[in-house]
Amino acid sequence: MKTTPEHDERIAKMTFASVYPHYITKVEKKGRTIEELHQVIEWLTSFDENKLQELINKKVTFETFFQKAKLNPNAHLIKGVICGYRIEEIETPLTRQVRYLDKIVDELAKGRKTEKILRVA
Repeated sequence: MKTTPEHDERIAKMTFASVYPHYITKVEKKGRTIEELHQVIEWLTSFDENKLQELINKKVTFETFFQKAKLNPNAHLIKGVICGYRIEEIETPLTRQVRYLDKIVDELAKGRKTEKILRVA
């Protein structure tokens, strides 16, 4: 799926710190915990809680966030539609990675079992 260059640029320049509070609100509203949120973020990015806090404090962009991440080798198994885009069809790697994160946070908020979110066989 084609995203526009403007869309990709907007996502690249958005800070993780600006979106993170929305992730917390979304999962807590549905009865999930910040610990569970951190678990799925760490699975995707390899960032532990301390590293996440450091990146938040530095107000890194999503571009920098994912440059520093060690993406899970099973991230490509994250499929489906998020924000109107079919993840597996997004051509821009950074936009696809941000949508991976959005999707697993969404799955957590919707009550999906953690083992399923982490794509454990």
